[in-house]
Amino acid sequence: MMFGRDVMEVRFHGKDVDITVNMESGSTVRRALEEANIMPSMVIVSYEGTVLPHSTPLQQNVELLVTTISSGG
Repeated sequence: MMFGRDVMEVRFHGKDVDITVNMESGSTVRRALEEANIMPSMVIVSYEGTVLPHSTPLQQNVELLVTTISSGG
């Protein structure tokens, strides 16, 4: 628990994921992904149809769509 700091809920959802983490306000998308044990290099994150850079700071409770990137040969 984080005392004296603004805490927000970040919910990641998508085909392969459905998890909510509590983060300090101002944490980045990348930090929240790491807290949720989601590899940032393997996903694209979007909010209301807009792709967010992993460096985007989050300021309030939010639900983010996670799309897993796949590649092959």
